[in-house]
Amino acid sequence: MQQYDERLHVPRSWWLLGLLSSALVGVTLLPLGVIPLLAGTAAAAAAAAAALSSYGSARIRIVGDVLVAGSARLPLSALGEAYALDADEARAWRTHRADARAHLLLRGYIATAVRVEVTDPQDPTPYLYLSTRHPLRLARALSAVPAGEAARPEVREAER
Repeated sequence: MQQYDERLHVPRSWWLLGLLSSALVGVTLLPLGVIPLLAGTAAAAAAAAAALSSYGSARIRIVGDVLVAGSARLPLSALGEAYALDADEARAWRTHRADARAHLLLRGYIATAVRVEVTDPQDPTPYLYLSTRHPLRLARALSAVPAGEAARPEVREAER
């Protein structure tokens, strides 16, 4: 049963910039004729759409007892406390507080995040940093108690 699902799609303004960039490619090709203009505009629009769609296709999901965050797949039993980060704390954890060993699912256009401790002794990753538009909801979902397991730690706001 899926408990959480979020797609980290790019902002709408990025799509507008992709469309405007495609139009600029077309205008650049205008001296070559109408066919190069149309072909260039179509090719640029397709390339922009593919790039934006690919970058915005990152997802964070909790399916059953597994967290899937981008390319990372971890069982919930390997995770510790989840901290919802406001914009200032998120900026701190992706800059001066960051650990090079951490797994980051970072999207610069999303200001808030969740930091999840990794408690598996076999995993060298100290924590996951997950950009999310719904940090409290994700942290609560990560802290939910699956059937038959011990109680998980409470969700806390990050300590300053």
